[in-house]
Amino acid sequence: MLYYSRLMKRFIRPAILISVSILIALISAAVTYTTKISGAGYTSTAAYFLQAPPTPPVEEDRSVVGSTDGIVVMGGVIALIVLVPILVKYKSWMPSE
Repeated sequence: MLYYSRLMKRFIRPAILISVSILIALISAAVTYTTKISGAGYTSTAAYFLQAPPTPPVEEDRSVVGSTDGIVVMGGVIALIVLVPILVKYKSWMPSE
């Protein structure tokens, strides 16, 4: 019975993990996939329900195309979060003579 338990842990757990991962990937792909609908074969009633919604009014966009200011600032913050503790502890890591 002990051997069977080890066998279950060794093969079944990874199989379940891989199966769930593939299932999540397939569901994600199914939800984001869209097809182009041609309106030639629909009746007038069906065409009424398949009309595209009206285009919303254009809002003024304050972002600038190609602007990376926010990314650069966040990169600097991450670098400080990593480097400051290293620099503070650097002397304690040096071998004492």
